[in-house]
Amino acid sequence: MTIKRIGILTAGGDCPGLNAVVRAVSKNALTHGIEVMGIRNGFDGLVRNDLFKITNETVSGILTLGGTILGTSNIANPFRYTLAPFGTPQEPKDLSGVVLHNFKENNLDALITIGGDGTLHMSQRFVELGLPIVAVPKTIDNDLSATDQTFGFDSALHIATEAIDRLHTTAQSHHRVMIVETMGRYAGWIALRAALAGGGDIVLIPEIPYNDDVIVEHILERKNRGKTFSIVVAAEGAQNEAGEQTIARTVEGSTDAIRLGGIAYKLSDRIEQRTGIESRACVLGHTQRGGTPTAFDRWLSTLYGAKALDMVLEEKFGFMASFKNFQMSEVKIAEAIANLKRVDPNGDEVKAALAIGMSFGSAKIG
Repeated sequence: MTIKRIGILTAGGDCPGLNAVVRAVSKNALTHGIEVMGIRNGFDGLVRNDLFKITNETVSGILTLGGTILGTSNIANPFRYTLAPFGTPQEPKDLSGVVLHNFKENNLDALITIGGDGTLHMSQRFVELGLPIVAVPKTIDNDLSATDQTFGFDSALHIATEAIDRLHTTAQSHHRVMIVETMGRYAGWIALRAALAGGGDIVLIPEIPYNDDVIVEHILERKNRGKTFSIVVAAEGAQNEAGEQTIARTVEGSTDAIRLGGIAYKLSDRIEQRTGIESRACVLGHTQRGGTPTAFDRWLSTLYGAKALDMVLEEKFGFMASFKNFQMSEVKIAEAIANLKRVDPNGDEVKAALAIGMSFGSAKIG
């Protein structure tokens, strides 16, 4: 099979490094004389037939840019399409056939999809329908078991750590408890590593259920030792011992229907009421997704992009580019989405946190 023209899309949430992947794919393809078509706003671009030609000029200077020049969407699921004028949340439509038609109409020989769990699941379904797809894993959550690290995670971690650094000074000045809420959904990687790097006193992650009493006791114990402030780092998906998470809202039709968030505000109120110590919440939210990617993420994104085009040339369709042991490889998309990579409560990172006196808000660990 001769590859003459490929499509590339970014879907799901944005993150630093997306443009670096697009750049690497495009430069590699153009060097091989392959035409590259950018697909706007994820799979929505294949539903609406919204494509444009990518040239060397298109990707010039985008290495350091956050976001994605292609645009993205986390609600445009062709298998359950809810956007006007073709569908609604009440009456979703299966427009996967439209995607297949537009793929052929644009004379595409292969498709590179860049996205997280939702995008990978959709990619796998299209692979099963015959689309020649190579996937690139993207998520700041770093929760894909088939790769050691996803691009975007390092940048999000850097932002979270810097925020904790800055909050230390105001917490110390005002003798407050500061609760910092990070992203991560059902994995605690951002929260745990930011707490370790930023000197958090308590870290709450989804993998280790917390207890309000233990949190309060740790803060009061610190106060009794003369510590006039405390930093709590809480992952948005942290759950208590009853299995309750804090849900901000639900969004019908989205691949990310359950929107977690608000645990920092909830904990702030409870801690202040029970300790008498002034407590403030800081929700980092989408700041963790924005801005210039770190040097590591630019480097990693470039490796992912170059590898993805090589996989297309080798016709390794149905596979995802993977970063293992500082080497690029590939793994079947179906295997990549089989399991989430979550923090091991018995792993070295948790042990290190406990060894330096950090609490996980649980009496059952440490």
